[in-house]
Amino acid sequence: MITDVRAPLERQQPYGTAYEQMLEKVRYEGAYPTRERADEAVRLVLAGLGRQLTGDERVALAGALPFEAARVLTTQIPATQQLTGWAFVKDLAARTGASLATTRWDTGSVFSAVAAYAGPDLMTRILHQLPTGYALLFGQAELINRAA
Repeated sequence: MITDVRAPLERQQPYGTAYEQMLEKVRYEGAYPTRERADEAVRLVLAGLGRQLTGDERVALAGALPFEAARVLTTQIPATQQLTGWAFVKDLAARTGASLATTRWDTGSVFSAVAAYAGPDLMTRILHQLPTGYALLFGQAELINRAA
């Protein structure tokens, strides 16, 4: 079968149902006016998370997410130095030119959906791997072990 190379990419490869449901969740949580805006937020935040997350937690999260979201996460090369939660937001804002407030909102909206897909056990493992500040971005309490 011959396809027209001029046809828009989204017409050639529609999103899967699971990813559409994820976009709707993010759109609702973030109060985004369109699905396209929710998709932009998902791609931005998951790409950033893909640069921070490594090892078994990265693989497990990719397996829990819809295919399109997992692909965004796993195509990123992990950074050599992990960022704190606040530095993560500042990095995303710098990459897009968006305000810190908008980027923080995008991050929380997407991470809310990611946490739902991951479940509590995987989220605990992910938060133990990441530096401080991510729990709040995922909408959870930041528990600090002060016994030293």
